[in-house]
Amino acid sequence: MSQKIYLDGQLLPKEQAVISVYDHGLLYGDGVFEGIRVYSKRVFRLKDHVERLYESARAIRLIIPITPAEMTKAVEETVAANGITDGYVRLVITRGAGSLGLDIRRTSHPQVIIIADTITMYPEEMYEKGMEIITASTIRNHPGALSPRIKSLNYLNNILAKIEGTDAGCAEALMLNHLGHVAECTGDNIFIVKNGVLKTPPTDAGILDGVTRNVVIELAIEAGVEVREMTLIRHDVYVADECFLTGTAAEVIAVTKLDGRPIGEGVPGPVTKKLRTRFQEYVREE
Repeated sequence: MSQKIYLDGQLLPKEQAVISVYDHGLLYGDGVFEGIRVYSKRVFRLKDHVERLYESARAIRLIIPITPAEMTKAVEETVAANGITDGYVRLVITRGAGSLGLDIRRTSHPQVIIIADTITMYPEEMYEKGMEIITASTIRNHPGALSPRIKSLNYLNNILAKIEGTDAGCAEALMLNHLGHVAECTGDNIFIVKNGVLKTPPTDAGILDGVTRNVVIELAIEAGVEVREMTLIRHDVYVADECFLTGTAAEVIAVTKLDGRPIGEGVPGPVTKKLRTRFQEYVREE
């Protein structure tokens, strides 16, 4: 079956789904996006992702040409048209085509693009044994310059840190904020466990308010695990009993080394494994 892409109200064959080279999403990274998982043909936490998409758009004064209800329906129709049982949705809104220059008044209507496809994030062995990460020298964007809560098409900040991780032979890299505090990784939120307490940076630490992050917090509380959103520094990660990352694509994955230093016993810990198992159950239940 040929892949179908949703583009401005139409489901088109992938080869026909094209946008202008003058689109400001391409020229300037001017737009917003969401990544969403599909489990058992159901789009996971679609309402949360759509709400965040529209919040990001409002923050950059981008008017999405369809309503949230219409967006929800379009996502579900795109998933069904591609026969996706378990997969991933990339929802993209660009500013639209315009003249060269930054003036948003000189652009056409925004483009709505929905891609539904299968996805493979990390090998299963990495989930079983945990991953090693480094601390990137690239810091997270200053919130006074570009709010990390805006999921914009301009991902260079994350990409530069990701390059550092890749060059070091790691699948991820930890990013600090402008104060030197732990923020998040290039594509995932970070958690640590110390003395049975689950800790994660607060949203004002320069992080994306992750949907998977919030689900894991909910599941931890339901399981009786104490959760604290608090300022963390690298020392806290170095001396943690456990560490793991959460993200739409990655789900829940253990971190067993940071900057070459083993975390805890150097293997995925009991809280991490418990929450990963519970998360996998939950996505099939919802």
